[in-house]
Amino acid sequence: MPPEERTGPETSERDVLRSAITKQVQEGEAYLANRTGTLERLARMWDREETLRQGGGPKRIEAQHKKGRLTARERIELLLDPGASFFELGIHAASGLYEDRAPAAGVVCGLARITGRLFMVIANDATVASGAFFPMTAKKVLRNQTIAMQSRLPTLYLVDSAGVNLPMQDEVFPDQDDFGRVFRNNAVMSAQGVPQIAAIMGMCVAGGAYLPVMSDTVLMTQRSGLFLAGPDLVASALGKQYDAEEIGGAELHAAVSGTVDYWEPDDESCLQRIRSLAETLAPPPPPPFRRHEPQPPRIDAEDLLAIVPDDALQEYDVREVIGRIVDDSRFVEYRAEFGKTIVCGFCRIDGWSVGIVANQKTHVRDPHKPWQMGGVIYTDSANKAARFILDCNQNRIPLVFLHDVNGFMVGPQSEKDGIIRAGAKMVNAVANSVVPKITVILGGSYGAGHYAMCGKAYDPLFIAAWPQARYAVMGAEVAAGTIRDVRLKALKRRGVEADMKELEAFYREMRENYEEQTDPLYAASRLWVDAVLDPRQTREFLALALEAAAHNPDLPPLRTGVLQT
Repeated sequence: MPPEERTGPETSERDVLRSAITKQVQEGEAYLANRTGTLERLARMWDREETLRQGGGPKRIEAQHKKGRLTARERIELLLDPGASFFELGIHAASGLYEDRAPAAGVVCGLARITGRLFMVIANDATVASGAFFPMTAKKVLRNQTIAMQSRLPTLYLVDSAGVNLPMQDEVFPDQDDFGRVFRNNAVMSAQGVPQIAAIMGMCVAGGAYLPVMSDTVLMTQRSGLFLAGPDLVASALGKQYDAEEIGGAELHAAVSGTVDYWEPDDESCLQRIRSLAETLAPPPPPPFRRHEPQPPRIDAEDLLAIVPDDALQEYDVREVIGRIVDDSRFVEYRAEFGKTIVCGFCRIDGWSVGIVANQKTHVRDPHKPWQMGGVIYTDSANKAARFILDCNQNRIPLVFLHDVNGFMVGPQSEKDGIIRAGAKMVNAVANSVVPKITVILGGSYGAGHYAMCGKAYDPLFIAAWPQARYAVMGAEVAAGTIRDVRLKALKRRGVEADMKELEAFYREMRENYEEQTDPLYAASRLWVDAVLDPRQTREFLALALEAAAHNPDLPPLRTGVLQT
């Protein structure tokens, strides 16, 4: 539990952000330039998202309506509580892949408040290739099932899918984390006591038929189909033609096979039935984390558009970000005088007790210590962060990681200081942490620093990025220069004279490729991040993530194995 709130002059400068710092942020050309750049990126992102929300486009939407069915997004809208919004996850999935034939990977996922309860919703978009599963569709469903499984969040499936995309079956069907894993997760979630409700609101074919039937409760609408083999395949196998209703219609499964629990005439009545069933669920168990009455930040979140600069070499104080997302703008810093390139401390977000681990981008100019570069992890900051992470686990405090990291410090002095040992300690603490971990990439997130700050490979419950984030093994300029230099040395070893114009053209091409690949939308299209946030939306995102995490009362004991000291 973070320290109780205190009063008095001895705490004012450390616990509460000073208005003098905020004033500096709001002044000068850099503030306006940063704000303009962020808004331009957001405008491009919003335009792209508006297109993605159209799914397969107006003609496909019209065709769905002619079948007497709603689209996935229309269904979700009817499920929501009045005034509630849908927090979508993975909207950019598959963008730029499959010749852009799978907007949002053909499945709509996210957090929805239904009858006052937070749900994970996974809804096939039948306007996109009849809801068929592309490789990224399976990956997106699995990612959101994993979030629900880890947080014990009730899960709702709106099924309207033709099953596996047959031309890509070798990329969808066979591997450990492909289509079949979805049904394995159904079984595991049920065993864990995670409520699952599935509504068949269109076609549900072949292996995909197992998803709803392995859920706890199954609904089905009139004129929908549930079968292992459709009419054409049955005709091929049995030599006799049947229509879809005869093989697996709603009446058959409601009255004859007994497979479905509720048979509804249309989408609207089915969605209303789902809401009535949601009301019957037992309340979630008491949260394992401390929560107080939420308080809004005292500093305007609008400034979040301008704090993180486009220029990665420009300094800024990460406490300016923290002060705009935490309750009452109050942040109790841990070991403030030590390991200053990482800021650690306790706060509350939407009332929840939280520990924050954040990269500090101001350079450390302490006359008693060597100069340190902001955004770099040094031995002292790695040791501090590892200890803080273990303290949060000891006291059951969720962790929020805020990235703007270039990596670990290199060079002879760092090696003498034991940077690898300290880094291993921090990575161990992150990897074995049992409290929920939530990651937001504010600026750069490079190399091993990305891992140590709880990158995607370290099981954050949620991971998001800001529009100006950069996400790669190293920066574009450094990477392209390194690859160019390696090629030049290889030519020299072979005694071949380098064509410098050709080499520079190669450098420019590599740099452009890296710049494209470090864009957060590139990461989002591959589900490396769950969402790209408007910075002003960060507190809302963290509040929802913490609420979801609080559904799971069971935290295993912390074990780190051999910890480097």
